[in-house]
Parts: sequence; structure tokens; C-alpha cells
Amino acid sequence: MRLCVESGVPGFDDLGYSDLGCGIPENTVTLIYGPPKTGKSIFSHQFAYHGLLNGESCLCILTDYGINELKQNMMGFGWFLETQIQNDMFYVIDAISRLTGDVFPDSNTYKLTSLNDPADMMVKVGIGTRFVLKRSDDFRSVFDSLTTSLAFNPDKLVIRFYRAYMHRLKEARGTAIVNYTEGVASDVVENAIKSVSDNIIRLDGEYLTIERMGGLKNIKAPYRITDKGVTVEKE
Repeated sequence: MRLCVESGVPGFDDLGYSDLGCGIPENTVTLIYGPPKTGKSIFSHQFAYHGLLNGESCLCILTDYGINELKQNMMGFGWFLETQIQNDMFYVIDAISRLTGDVFPDSNTYKLTSLNDPADMMVKVGIGTRFVLKRSDDFRSVFDSLTTSLAFNPDKLVIRFYRAYMHRLKEARGTAIVNYTEGVASDVVENAIKSVSDNIIRLDGEYLTIERMGGLKNIKAPYRITDKGVTVEKE
């Protein structure tokens, strides 16, 4: 069994894990948070795409943008999803498009749900998890993001959903990244979200800080966003 999974982010996997081999501890859920526009989604997309290239399926929950915008955003970095979608390796639960009107019919790998219906979202997570497990022994998940969910649901309900999502993913031995925009919720809610997460990474636009990950704490490194995605640099 692997100890860690490669993040796909150059420089990140060298931050303290050379003894284990690489990256993000397997079968954990990592919270990536920070101010807006600091690369949280890019990091997540990079993580997902790297897994797809290595034959790992991916379950993606979208609450900030629909599938078309996701494809366009990823194409901007040279990450193309069409082949992965056609091969049933990329499974999308879309919780935003019913609000925007950019709706597509359900398919094998695309399911619509609603932001204000966490119970239905959780049902779709269960179905999606079973689907991606049939495609590969190892799978990844990206939830982008908790931020929008908090705008449409009571705080306690979102935290309950987050716990259920974590339990389902870890039960299936997936490895996940969840995004959250700092300052959207109260300090009490933010601390609750952090407390249930296995790992915590903060991006502030200049520095990436591993606040908690396995035995690591407060490891800080500069990073930049290039046309290839997020790159962590040595000081």
C-alpha cells in the first residue's frame, strides 16, 4: 500500500516527505484554504489531472462553476479532460448549473444536484464513489468548494455534510482535496471545518503553508502560478 500520493504540483512533494516518497498522505482529506484568487482551485485541478494521467479515476464536486467552465479553466493550463470523460475516468457532481441555467442531461459520469439539497448531494457522492472505484483501485476526489455551500445552507448542515463526505471517501480509500475561501464563515465555523480535516494547507498568494499534514506542521514555502499551474519554489 502506498503511503502518499503524488500531488502533481512541482516542488510540493519535497516539503518534508522525502522519507515516505512523496506528497499527500493516502486516504486522507486535505483542506486547502486562503483568500480569494490564490490558486486553491488550480492546485486542486492539478492534483486531479495528475491522478488521471496515472490511471486514477476522479470524483469531482462542483459548486462554484459548471463543467464547461471547469474544462475551459483546465485547458488554460494544458489539461484536457475529454479523453478522461469518454473513458469514464472523470465523474462530475454538478451542484451549481441548475442555478446558472447551463444544464446538461445526466450521463454515466455527469450528475446534476442542487446546492441547497445536501442530502441529494450525499446520495450522488455515494453513487459516484462506487462508480469511480470500478474504474481504478486508487481514486482521487476534489470538492470545489465548501464556500458556496455555506452561502446556501445552515453552517451546521454543511459541516455535517463535510463529515459524511469525508467518511464516505475514506471508507472507499480515496484521497481528496477540499477548497474553502478564508473569511466567508465565522471563526467558529472555520475552526470546525479545520478540526475535522485530516490535513490543512493555506495559500496566501505568495506562500504555501502546510499547517497540518501527518507529522508535519507549519512548513512554509513560496509558490507561484505559471502557465503550467502551481509551482512550489525553494527559498
